[in-house]
Amino acid sequence: MHGAHPTRADELLGGDIRDLLPRLFLPIPPSKGLDPRKVALGERLFHDPALSADRTVACATCHDISAGGADGKSVSTGIGGKQTTRNSLTVLNTGLQQVYFWDGRARSLEDQIDGPINSKNEMAGDWTVIIQRLSEQPAYRDSFKTLYGGTISQAAIKDAIVQYEKSLNTPGSRFDKFLAGDKSALNEQEVRGLSHFVRLGCASCHQGTLLGANLFQRFGVYRARPGGNGQADLGRYSVTGNEDDRFVFKVPSLRNVALTAPYFHDGSVADLKSAVQLMARLQLNKSLDEQTSDQIVAFLKTLTGELPARSETLEAKR
Repeated sequence: MHGAHPTRADELLGGDIRDLLPRLFLPIPPSKGLDPRKVALGERLFHDPALSADRTVACATCHDISAGGADGKSVSTGIGGKQTTRNSLTVLNTGLQQVYFWDGRARSLEDQIDGPINSKNEMAGDWTVIIQRLSEQPAYRDSFKTLYGGTISQAAIKDAIVQYEKSLNTPGSRFDKFLAGDKSALNEQEVRGLSHFVRLGCASCHQGTLLGANLFQRFGVYRARPGGNGQADLGRYSVTGNEDDRFVFKVPSLRNVALTAPYFHDGSVADLKSAVQLMARLQLNKSLDEQTSDQIVAFLKTLTGELPARSETLEAKR
């Protein structure tokens, strides 16, 4: 389907929404200022199961870059087939965030790494063992000596992984092209979906560069979720740990959301349309008809950017 004519796109949005867009949304920037050698080292570490206790689980196990940076499961599977307690958030564009995990308990990417490494249900790793394993490999020893000037350390391992994660920006989505002035980048259905997204109030939480990931919100503002708002306990309630905040979560980014089903903290909703309709009922007290739902989903699909390519070295090992 062809994109909307520029004049038609403006008509569909209306002057109020058109003028509001630059204040609501920003395009994804390309990754800049990174040392490509550290990025390459971090990529190797990210895909290396030696970081887990039984050498079966890597960071990439739950964050498949080719699959939207998540794993496509309701909750992830760690060592020994153990289940995690929450749905895996995408690692794409993660360098543009300030807090991490659904409860926001990590305030840096470096701190975030300790979560899965130390979790008994995920990697159950031990930094002393990890360093020993990596030190036994000449390629790792040489890389760390060249890039970090010494022996392999926990801080250097984390820094390399963070450098890689910061390289995972996904610029170039059709929505970003639309924001940059190419009104033909979206077709009429998608423009209508964008208009609904703003007018209904979705953008009150899903805004900024990432369309989310920059605030916390209660899951179930207007009504409890059918079946019990939030399923089981699922670990910590929120960053505060208070019972009153049990269903307060970090608002997830909607960038590349079409690639990251299933949805929500418990991965309980399999498709994007159902997720949109549920959000409208619980968060906005709105019941969406089929056409409106389809148009919003069409808009959300325009948020898919250019996925990072895997290095040729890693591809050769697959």
